Amino acid sequence: MWSGNKVWLHYVKNIIAADVPSAVFLASYLRYSGVTQDYASYLEVIDLQEYKVIKKPVRVAKALRERMNLPFVFVVGKN
Repeated sequence: MWSGNKVWLHYVKNIIAADVPSAVFLASYLRYSGVTQDYASYLEVIDLQEYKVIKKPVRVAKALRERMNLPFVFVVGKN
């Protein structure tokens, strides 16, 4: 897959990639994901104050906006 040794470089906005095209692709995908908010379908919010796990993407996005400053509310990746 990789020929020779690769050097990982640190780019702006905490992007670490082996080459410039990979860094540009990752930056564009992160921007797209932030604009469309499709990341909510890959996350779950565990709310220990109300003893529930929020799984629906619409409710996850709402919990990320409203409940993240409360104690015992955690964001967990599904994978």
